[in-house]
Amino acid sequence: MARARDAALLLLASVLLPLAAATIVPSAPAAAPEDPRCRATAPRRGALAVYPSDMEQLQFLLNAKFVEAEWFLHAALGRGVDFLDRNLSAGGPRPSGARKAALDFRTTEVAAELGYQEVGHIRAIRQAVGGFPRPAIDLGADRFAMVMDDAMGVRLDPPFDPYASSVNFLLASYVFPHITAAATMGISSSLMGFLSKRLQASILAVEAGQDAVIRLLLYQRADEAVPPYQGHTVADFTRRISEWRNRMSGCGAKDEGVKVLDRQQGAERRTISNILGAGDDSLGFQRTPAEVLRILYGSRNEQIPGGFLPRGANGTIARGFFQLA
Repeated sequence: MARARDAALLLLASVLLPLAAATIVPSAPAAAPEDPRCRATAPRRGALAVYPSDMEQLQFLLNAKFVEAEWFLHAALGRGVDFLDRNLSAGGPRPSGARKAALDFRTTEVAAELGYQEVGHIRAIRQAVGGFPRPAIDLGADRFAMVMDDAMGVRLDPPFDPYASSVNFLLASYVFPHITAAATMGISSSLMGFLSKRLQASILAVEAGQDAVIRLLLYQRADEAVPPYQGHTVADFTRRISEWRNRMSGCGAKDEGVKVLDRQQGAERRTISNILGAGDDSLGFQRTPAEVLRILYGSRNEQIPGGFLPRGANGTIARGFFQLA
């Protein structure tokens, strides 16, 4: 409790101190929204908002976005994207196995907010570059149990249930935001249009924040055992899940748990906390579409669907891998 209280006070101070400092220095009157000073930097002459090649890259993100939106919303509210906006799913099948989780009040608030944010991202992508029907999604407890068994290297008894408690939900949630953040980072170098780049950067900012929130909530419980698995702590679960994602992607270590075993792995080789997962020089990880699919499929192969997307992901990029099979 003391660690959680200290962490909460630290976060509160990080918000209040800049606000307090801002009140000391007189500021200019707020500019009206139509004021030229409030406009984004104009693109260079002749620049295109969205290049044709940008569209399939941004659309690819919809696959992970749908998974996250349905996961967070169902866990918090017991209902998903269709309840908020039926048009966003474009006739795609409803997710299977999703249900309301047994969450405490604060965790419910966090889950709902993250779910609503994902709905906004889906809408923004569809408005900018179009989209495709929601893919078939499996969010059943048995699906998560299989992932956790594979990650932990042992058959957990009883089977892991992501809907059973707040800590179980947070551990299951740990699986997703990193994937989407790394995927969003991964497409940055291939985007050409100024609107495409702006959309990618805006999504990445929020997605990275989501990952940090989940990781912080888990770090506050890092040394606690995960009931009823008394031999495994929260930190142990996150480390094993991160290793599982690395193993599925097959492209080296691009992921770490919320608490590293050696300070040499921490920020500037000085910390064991790893609340913001990052690589050398604390730069964010990035993953290719193929890596993302290998993880979401749980098959280590972008050509073999399964896992959270049992019929495969949608869109030109994902379907293109099927043609190569």
